Amino acid sequence: MAKKHYIPITSDVPGADSKSRCAFIRKVIRTALAAEGVTAACEVDVLLTDDENIHAINKDMRDVDWATDVLSFPEFDLTPGEVPTEADADPGTGLVPLGDMVISMEHVAAQAKEYGHSRQRELAYLVTHSVLHLLGYDHLDEGPQKQQMRAREEAILVELGITRED
Repeated sequence: MAKKHYIPITSDVPGADSKSRCAFIRKVIRTALAAEGVTAACEVDVLLTDDENIHAINKDMRDVDWATDVLSFPEFDLTPGEVPTEADADPGTGLVPLGDMVISMEHVAAQAKEYGHSRQRELAYLVTHSVLHLLGYDHLDEGPQKQQMRAREEAILVELGITRED
């Protein structure tokens, strides 16, 4: 029997970690990992929070003094297209500790409104974006790296059946 990914989701925002939202986040993560060719069972820890807490985390971990929509803390220094293997697994759990993601639910709501689509679509985008960061993708330049990451994000959202109109 194949091992499954372990995706614990915690929240410090009342109601943010509903069963349906957590199931949706797990589905997005699993779809993104499969789309990127990750076959090893991974652990991805997710925190759903508000702007105040993500601001504090951003300041503490990155010395960046503002709230943001999503933070990603990869365990490995991968390059796009490179995937962790079972050799990277924690011997105690048998899981590859891929990393952590922190999502501001306030940003999810505000950006969904700003871009004219659903909160679910915005959440799917941010989760996908974070998984790609955990797998070594980046968008610091305005050129090939950003284009590559955006193309992968869009392909994964299409695989999930989520369009820009959602």
